[in-house]
Amino acid sequence: MKDHHAAAAGGEAGGSYNYRMFKCFNRKFKITEVEPPEDVKEAFNKFHYHHYHGAVVPHPHMTSDELRRFLVLHQGQVDCTVPDAERIIDQVVQRRHHLTKYTRHGLNLDDFFHFLFFDDLNGPIDAQVHHDMSAPLSHYFIYTGHNSYLTGNQLSSDCSEVPIVKALQRGVRVIELDLWPGSSRDEIHVLHGRTLTTPVSLIKCLKSIRDYAFVTSPYPVIITLEDHLTPDLQAKVAEMVTQTFGDLLYYPESDSLTEFPSPESLKHRIIISTKPPKEYLESKDRATGSQRGSSDDEDGNNTPDDRSDSDHEDEEFNDSDHKSGQLGASAYKRLITIHAGKPKGALKDALKDVTRKVRRLSLSEQALEKAATSHGADVVRFTQKNIIRVYPKGTRFNSSNYKPVLGWMHGAQMIAFNMQGYGKSLWLMHGMFRANGGCGYVKKPDFLMQRGPPNEVFDPKRETIVMTTLKVKVYMGDGWRLDFSHTHFDAYSPPDFYTKLYIVGVPADCAKRKTKIVEDDWSPVWDEEFTFPLRVPELALLRIEVREYDMSEKDDFGGQTCLPVSELRPGIRSVPLYDKKGEKLKSVRLLMRFQIE
Repeated sequence: MKDHHAAAAGGEAGGSYNYRMFKCFNRKFKITEVEPPEDVKEAFNKFHYHHYHGAVVPHPHMTSDELRRFLVLHQGQVDCTVPDAERIIDQVVQRRHHLTKYTRHGLNLDDFFHFLFFDDLNGPIDAQVHHDMSAPLSHYFIYTGHNSYLTGNQLSSDCSEVPIVKALQRGVRVIELDLWPGSSRDEIHVLHGRTLTTPVSLIKCLKSIRDYAFVTSPYPVIITLEDHLTPDLQAKVAEMVTQTFGDLLYYPESDSLTEFPSPESLKHRIIISTKPPKEYLESKDRATGSQRGSSDDEDGNNTPDDRSDSDHEDEEFNDSDHKSGQLGASAYKRLITIHAGKPKGALKDALKDVTRKVRRLSLSEQALEKAATSHGADVVRFTQKNIIRVYPKGTRFNSSNYKPVLGWMHGAQMIAFNMQGYGKSLWLMHGMFRANGGCGYVKKPDFLMQRGPPNEVFDPKRETIVMTTLKVKVYMGDGWRLDFSHTHFDAYSPPDFYTKLYIVGVPADCAKRKTKIVEDDWSPVWDEEFTFPLRVPELALLRIEVREYDMSEKDDFGGQTCLPVSELRPGIRSVPLYDKKGEKLKSVRLLMRFQIE
């Protein structure tokens, strides 16, 4: 790919790399121009031709009509039109040849090859919202943050509105705020309680949510409040929320919702989810100093009987507080759309859907694991109408994350993640929510919403037949030399890249494969195909990771991505890679082919 490599970092104008060894001699590696894979050549030849004296004769350029046929028949883009193809040709020609005006008759083979490598024109998944958005909120997996205000670890990092803004820009739709009284007793702080985290003011967080809520997605932002406040301060929260959000704020006329609203009906709206404050007031009426109940307290820092506000708040609560608290509680409660709570008594009983009111139940990752093992069917039934939020265990002080797939398999909508906790689990979260145009809401598979006789629901542990087969071909990779220094991977030679492929989903579908190692090449060509039989493709994610082989140390990281299998577009596709934090690498892409049979 000549023009792509012309400015290769560390490469000479003549097309080679020099590596100095032991400060005494040079090793020179020639930069070879990458040829289109045979499959690309065959596709180009198959779809471009013209008739000459009754014979079909190939010609050097693919016209817009021929490109349209390729996109429809080979790439499965059935809605593609000739004007769509014309726009693609214009963009490819402008980018490759720096022409301000379209002057060609179509794409030659090299243009066609480059088009396939442009991920914005030929990406692996649909960039548009395409799921039905008119079902109740409980029918969707929702992109959910945990302790959304933390900049780092759970114990001593700063609290700030900046991580909230970053999360919203990434498409996160559920923001969690922990509310605590400030030192003046009249201010409200957002911080991780009983730790050394430095606070940020609630009003600063609310204004940031207001300003950035819909920059990436028009669908509703849910604010989950973990509330450690007195009734007077709850009333102040109600006032701040109402004044800050104005018409953006949605709250139901009745506090007894029997079905959640839909994402479509809540476009450009902000909704509140927390425990109703009546539990706070009731706990005061029967209070001892240790029985408190206002907060979800989902961080695992407290004992079961130490779930809410600080001790001195209870001691100072008297009759006058009770009366003013009732007024404040009323205003606060009115704003809650999704009523939340933790299980009282046995979890199995809490999961029984005995009331017509819909609600949110909060479970730790350990509680979910136990529930999935002991009564997974009850969890699935509960999530068909209600919402479950799963949060990380309290010992994850470094803001690491748990595996999200178990929750998704049981229909849990809010898998709450530390968005600053980089690692493979977070890559899976990024992958799931690349689905449906990255809008932050992914429609749950139909089988998670269905019940068969006698009240039977989906069981992820049950062995089923193979429903589909995913074939993945890894042709080649490119772009590392533009994004990394020429000695980043190896001080004495070009890198030795290989690609690892993982299927993550129900236990029976999980698999991993890897390509051969291509030595000393900045543009590795693997040309290898892998087959993955899938029983539950709707819950499967394809995780892709490129590594650079190192004989003496741990293999270097060369980029990663994660893609929902159900969203993969067939055909030859450009797959952009991301760094460890999930930020897109500027130039690095893989050329791959996906077939679903």
